[in-house]
Formats: sequence, C-alpha cells, structure tokens
Amino acid sequence: MAIERVIRESGGVCRTSRLLELGYSQYDLNRAARRLALRRPRRGWIALQDADPTLIFAAQHGVVLTCVTRAQRIGLWVLQANQPHVAAPRGRRVNLPDATIHRRRPLTPREPGRLEDSLDNTLECVAHCLPRDEALAVWDSALQLGHTDLHKLSALPWTARARKLLEAATPFSDSGLESFLRARLSWLRIPVRAQVWLFGHRVDFLIGDRLVVQIDGRHHVGKQRSADTQHDAALGHRGFTVLRFTYAEIVHHWPETQTVILDAIARGLHLGVR
Repeated sequence: MAIERVIRESGGVCRTSRLLELGYSQYDLNRAARRLALRRPRRGWIALQDADPTLIFAAQHGVVLTCVTRAQRIGLWVLQANQPHVAAPRGRRVNLPDATIHRRRPLTPREPGRLEDSLDNTLECVAHCLPRDEALAVWDSALQLGHTDLHKLSALPWTARARKLLEAATPFSDSGLESFLRARLSWLRIPVRAQVWLFGHRVDFLIGDRLVVQIDGRHHVGKQRSADTQHDAALGHRGFTVLRFTYAEIVHHWPETQTVILDAIARGLHLGVR
C-alpha cells in the first residue's frame, strides 16, 4: 500500500510510528516526504499538503478534538462553537489560551495517534461543559441521526450528570430547538408531549390537552409555511390554541417566550374543557 494512501486513510494526518509498524523504512518516509511535499505538524507526525487544518492543529498541539468541536464535525446539532474544545491527559502542559481543554478521564480509552474523540467521550464532555438544554440538544441529535442508540448508551458507566441527560434524551427530537424547549419546560407539572399527531399533522409540542407550541426554524417559508398556517386554523376551529415561536425567540429571548407560554397556561388554554 502506498504511503500516501495510508496517510489519507488516517484523515490526511498520521503518526510516523504507524507507518514504520506497517513495514515502511525511514528511507521510505523521507523519500515520500520529498515527493509529496509532506508536512510535519509535530515530531513523530506527518501530513499531506491538503490535510484538514483542524486535524493538523490537533497533531501540532498533541490534543484530541472533543466536546462541541467534535460534535459539530460529525454533524450534531450545536448551538455555538466559538473556540476549539480539545482533550488532553492530566498533567500534560498544553499552551492553547484560546481553547477549552478537557482533562476528564475518558469513558473509552483513546488509542495513541487518535486526533478525534469517540462519540461516547464527546457526549461525556458535552454533559459537563454545556448548560443542560444545549447538552441535551447534542445528545438528542446523536440519537436522531443514528450515531448511537439508547441501548448502547445505557450500558456505559456515565457520571451522574451525564446519566441525567441520558434519561431525558430521545431520538425523536427533530431539532435542537425542540430539545431546548423540552428541557426548559421540564419543570412544569403539566404533561408536555413532543411530536404529537393532531388531525393528520404532527405538532412540535402539546401542553396539557389543548395548548400547541410550534417552533419555526430559520427556513420556515413557502409551501411549508402555508400548510402550517392552514393546520393552525384547523386546530383553532377545534378549540386548540397555537403558539408559534422563531429560532431567535427560543434561543435569544427565552424569558419573554416562557412568559407567553406561562400566561397561556395561567388562562387555562391548555385545559380540555374551557
């Protein structure tokens, strides 16, 4: 197997020790380095010219990409990731003032040469790094996208904080916004059911018997909006109250949004008989 192929299969960044273990000599590595103009992010590492800059960053600093950085890279729903989140063993000096460094003991061992964390370790870091609603959105996303399942997760020795997230997580949340709202209303002593079918259409949340809460994403336009408007009218005709909230109202203006919901509950709009 050509050295270039081995490096590319490793994500474009590879430990030289792995290449030596595969039978390549130091002469082979030096010749390939000249022919391919390979980069050397750090002693003991080698990288292709077009390698992912984020992986090169991890190799340069001897860290592992984890938490929201890793979650975002595999397509999980992350509210924001303004700085790198990396993992490093306790006791190792890491000079990354603009990064969040996680020193937690991993659930699953990190083999030498790994630059990106496992999903289990990523979720554990998320549980201890983010507010509960943001962390739940990441966990729900991992389940909804099929990266894992509740059976697999339940077998792991999670910390108490992560275990509480596992108990609340579901594969049926369509977006992080739904996870946010579910987490933020979990204190209510009123049933809050997600993804309920009402008269041929699914609604995001049904509070009590008659209060419907719908969340409009950033792209709620066109035919989808028209169909939702028609369904809202049909629900209103049957005695339901429909509240709609935007991304900004859920994420950036939650106190005002919560006040609207609580006011509707105070007026009994969630009750079956009004």
